[in-house]
Amino acid sequence: MKKNLIIVESPTKSKTITRFLGKNYAVKASMGHLRDLPKSTLGVDVENDFTPKYINIRGKGDLIRELKAEAAKADKVYLATDPDREGEAISWHLAHILGLDDKSPCRIEFHEITSGAVKEALKHPRPINMAMVDAQQTRRIIDRLVGYKLSPLLWRKVRKGLSAGRVQSVAVKIIADRDKVIDEFVPEEFWTIKTKLREEAGAPLFEAEAVKKDGNKLEMHNAREALAVENDLKQAAYKVEAAFRKKVSRRALPPFTTSTLQQEASHKLNFTTRRTMMVAQQLYEGISIGKSSAGLITYMRTDSTRLAAEAVDAVRELVKQDFGDKYCPEKPNVFSNKSNAQDAHEAIRPTSIERKPEEIEPFLTKEQYRLYKLIWDRTVASQMAPAEFEQTALTIGAGAYELKATGSVMTFDGHLCLADKKDLNAEKQTEVPFIKSGTVLTLYKVLPGEQHFTEPPAHYTEASLVRKMEEEGIGRPSTYSPIIQTIQTRGYVVRDGKKLMATELGVKVADMLTGHFGDIINIPYSARMENELDAIAAHQVEKEKTLADFYKPFEQLLEEADRVIPKDPPPLQLSGEKCELCGKDMVIREGRFGKFQACSGFPQCHNTKPLLVTIGVPCPKCGGEVTQRRTKTGRVFYGCEHYPECDFTSWDRPTDKPCPVCGKQLLERTEGNGRIKYFCSDPECTNAAPKRVGRRKKVTTASLIEGETADTEKKTAKRKTAKKKRTKKTGSRKKGAGNAVKKAEE
Repeated sequence: MKKNLIIVESPTKSKTITRFLGKNYAVKASMGHLRDLPKSTLGVDVENDFTPKYINIRGKGDLIRELKAEAAKADKVYLATDPDREGEAISWHLAHILGLDDKSPCRIEFHEITSGAVKEALKHPRPINMAMVDAQQTRRIIDRLVGYKLSPLLWRKVRKGLSAGRVQSVAVKIIADRDKVIDEFVPEEFWTIKTKLREEAGAPLFEAEAVKKDGNKLEMHNAREALAVENDLKQAAYKVEAAFRKKVSRRALPPFTTSTLQQEASHKLNFTTRRTMMVAQQLYEGISIGKSSAGLITYMRTDSTRLAAEAVDAVRELVKQDFGDKYCPEKPNVFSNKSNAQDAHEAIRPTSIERKPEEIEPFLTKEQYRLYKLIWDRTVASQMAPAEFEQTALTIGAGAYELKATGSVMTFDGHLCLADKKDLNAEKQTEVPFIKSGTVLTLYKVLPGEQHFTEPPAHYTEASLVRKMEEEGIGRPSTYSPIIQTIQTRGYVVRDGKKLMATELGVKVADMLTGHFGDIINIPYSARMENELDAIAAHQVEKEKTLADFYKPFEQLLEEADRVIPKDPPPLQLSGEKCELCGKDMVIREGRFGKFQACSGFPQCHNTKPLLVTIGVPCPKCGGEVTQRRTKTGRVFYGCEHYPECDFTSWDRPTDKPCPVCGKQLLERTEGNGRIKYFCSDPECTNAAPKRVGRRKKVTTASLIEGETADTEKKTAKRKTAKKKRTKKTGSRKKGAGNAVKKAEE
């Protein structure tokens, strides 16, 4: 008896689906794409409507033969790849390889891997959606044209081995522009002054901040000005001039889209976008829970906040049972999508809200549990009543000065009952008594003025870059994570903690591409291209027209850039040091992580070592130059150029700002949320940085710098070993070729 064959993309998904279906079905995995454009050539015939020349991917021959054999034995073949453009294209390639008619009902689609969803999909097979395939092919062809046409230009003009991408270059430019703003930012000093007041003796105290003087905004730029305001406030009489009290509510946030899941997982779980999508894929494809197996969440590549009506009903019922009727609003909460959202799939939600995180925790890894709980909590909270607050605002007159006192107290937690304790603690609940206008107040104390510095915008993190790309319409849910991974892999961007920073190489490449190809490598064009792809998928635009409209101006820009950009690479710069191995001059070269010193005798001598990069700030201990270095794991730290005579080292960046307490240098620390704080470099000062919580291995300047040098030596040794292996391998190949010729002659 013949079986029906279902082809999915991953082995995990095939195992999960096999458990749902009977013996009449066989489920196999294609392991992603089986056909693609060739790596060795362009693979696109630009003269004949940009026809792609697909070939079977090398190394997948055995799998293709196995799938062909299974398809030949099957009564019916169903293609069940992911429900997006990429999945549709994989199904189209599979149909071509297996000899299936793509117009026949061979494609099934489901957005959650549950028994009901899979069986329902089998009842409604459809032909392959060629419009979606065309949209995917258009993106693939344009990216191939850009990559294979621009990369050789970079090899000739910048450095061999570089590669270019249409959307990735825009992402690098976004990061580089932010880095430039931060580097050029000049902090400005300002002060704030608060007072402690009360209505009468024994009444509760509350704080009020001085905000105006003579009707204008109060500005204090130094300690002297702040002291003058302090003295004035000590002599002033205080009276309430206006009082307001109102109730405000805060609605629940919508359920997760791909973008918001990546951002929230970064903020709360410290996950990278890649890690988030990898764990989400595991939850989607299926987890064994006891004797059963099912996908725990719906498809995780989506830009919609919509929930299915059945899911909404199930969530509302759970809220009533577990939290009470007052936590469930009268009508379901409805959230609007963004204007450019495709709304092809639901928001990311649990496939069954009855599977509570704590009940299935024993069957999940730690990462799977944390991400599932994040999704479960957000889905349930999205259908809960708003949190309610009572806000009080007082405007207080004090002679020529005006002060403000604001307070907010939560009166009903609503959806915030599912928030983390950390998030609830971050809610600034400040009680300010409601005091009628005209009431005279008593001054308890004028608090010492606080010194502040204006802060530059924060460096992009993976989360904020995803948000920026979504806001600008760059990429789609399935592309955010690959874009971020690609620009890091190519060495155009590096991570420092959570911060993303463009390397010198990244800035150079991005400036060159956006400078000479600014008409197609920019934010507006990238967003417009995404809309074009959406239009192709919706049968509104022809693929060939979009490709022609792109390629003609691109080809002209390419010819112009090749003619204008200087061909000769800049001469190597001497570092001023001699190689300790062979005695030749050391020169400054550039790698994926920036500049380094290398022996000018390369390739005979492979000696390399770090290039000391000064930051223009004196050492707090000896007054020498502070240098920026990297540990062997890539983390940035700061040390004195006079090591080992001076042992100064710091994870925090030294600045030239004076400490307001003792006058010594301040250190700049970027917190996990991107905010910048300043601490004194003297550990004995009251303004010194708090000690880090938890046990941490003691790190000294010597261990950091020696580790950096040792890491360079390890890389050199590794290169030598690899070279020996390559030589040995090449020799054996030559010997084998010689034997083959000898046998042929015989």
